[in-house]
Amino acid sequence: MQTKRPAAVALAGALCLAATACGASSSPTAKAVGDASAPGYPVTLKNCGQTTTYTKAPGRVVVMNGASVAEVSSLLALGLGDRIVANGQSYGRSEVPGRAAAIKKLPTGDIKPNDAYDIPREAMLGLSPDLVLSTTSYGFDAKNGFATRDDLKAVGANSYVSPQGCDQDTSRMTIDDSYQLLRDLGKIFNVGKRADKLITESRKRISDVSAKVKGEKKPNVMVVFSNMSMGGNDFSSIAAHGIWNDVLAKAGGSNAFSSTSKTAFADLSKEKVAAEQVDALVVISYNDPNPEAYARKLLKEFPQWPAAKNKRSLVLSDSIYLGPSNDLAVEKIARMLHPNAL
Repeated sequence: MQTKRPAAVALAGALCLAATACGASSSPTAKAVGDASAPGYPVTLKNCGQTTTYTKAPGRVVVMNGASVAEVSSLLALGLGDRIVANGQSYGRSEVPGRAAAIKKLPTGDIKPNDAYDIPREAMLGLSPDLVLSTTSYGFDAKNGFATRDDLKAVGANSYVSPQGCDQDTSRMTIDDSYQLLRDLGKIFNVGKRADKLITESRKRISDVSAKVKGEKKPNVMVVFSNMSMGGNDFSSIAAHGIWNDVLAKAGGSNAFSSTSKTAFADLSKEKVAAEQVDALVVISYNDPNPEAYARKLLKEFPQWPAAKNKRSLVLSDSIYLGPSNDLAVEKIARMLHPNAL
C-alpha cells in the first residue's frame, strides 16, 4: 500500500469527531447604532452550553479548519462570503461548480498555522473577529493552542460550534444537522429565508431520489478518505458512522463497515477489509490531487469485491460531509448504485 498522507491533528479531532429561521427580512448589512440593535435583532442562540446574543449581522467572520468545508460552504451558499476575513477550510474540490474556486479566493488572514494545523490563539485575537466558526469544540480548546470561547467573548466575539460537534463525536451526525447549520447561520445573519429555501430544495431533491430507489436491494458501500492515515492499521480512514450513513440510506445503499466500529471511523487491517463484501466504493477526497487513482488502486488491490468486478466507484468531496450540498451526494451515489431506477 502506498504511503498515505498523514492526517492533520485537526482531522482526527474534528472528524473522529439550535434555532429557527429569523422572521424579519431587513438587510443583513445593517449596523447597530450605540447600544441599539439592528433591525431584526437581537438574536439569541444556544450553542454547546453557551448562550450567544447578536445585535447585528457579523461582519468579521473567521472559519476554523477542523478538516471541514461545511461552515465555509454554508456561508457561501447563503451569499455571505464577503463577511469572511480569514478562512482555514478547503477540500481542494467540490461537487458544486465554482465552489472550490470561490473558497480558494477567500482571505486566509495570512496566518501561520500552529501544531494543530489551525489558527493559534494570539493570531486569532489579532484578527479582531466578531464571529468564529468551528466544526467541533476542538477548535476552542486551549490545550490545542486555540482561543477559547471565553477568550473570544472577552474581546467581543461570538463563537459557534456546528451541530453534533459539542463533544467532538460526529458519529451521530445526519443530513438534518446540515439543515440545522443552515438554519443557525440564517438566524445569526438574518437571512433565514435564504436558509429555508436551500433546505426546502435539498429536501425535495433527496425525497425524489429516495422515492425512485425505494424497494431496491441495498448494496454494501465502502466509504473511505483518500490516502489518509488516521490510525495504526493499513486502513484507518474508513467511515463507519456519521452523516455518510444517512446519505447512503437515502441513496438506497448501506455502509459495508458500520458493524466494524462504534466510532465515526474504523481502523482496520487489510485482511479485515478484504473479508467484507464491498459492492461499491465511495472515495472522499480531502486535498488529494488524484483521488481517482486511489479508487482504482483499491479496486485492483481487492479484485474479489463485486465493486472491483463491476468497476463501481465514485469520488466525492464536500457533498457527503456536513454542509449545504448533501442532495448532490445522495443523487450521485444513487445513480451509481441504481442506474436503472434513475
